[in-house]
Amino acid sequence: MVVIRLSRAGAKGRPFYHIVATDSRNRRDGRYIERLGFYNPVARGQEQTLRVVSERLAYWTGVGAQLSPTVQRLVKQSADQQSANQQSANQQSANQQPAA
Repeated sequence: MVVIRLSRAGAKGRPFYHIVATDSRNRRDGRYIERLGFYNPVARGQEQTLRVVSERLAYWTGVGAQLSPTVQRLVKQSADQQSANQQSANQQSANQQPAA
């Protein structure tokens, strides 16, 4: 069975996780089929905390891949973050349009 889960990378005390599609029998940091994004819990400043390629995630879930609970939470967080960014962009563009 294919699962979408986190694979740890980074140095000791400075975790970095890849979001990967892998066979459930493979170990956590072992071989994977495809990398779908990353999660950086210790991001600072302008660094991105989370990136998910939603098209590939939709493909893998469409063919039956199961999301781990943590990845499911991160995907929901990413979707909420994207909708908030779109709303703020829409508000800014509405405020910048000159009144006729």
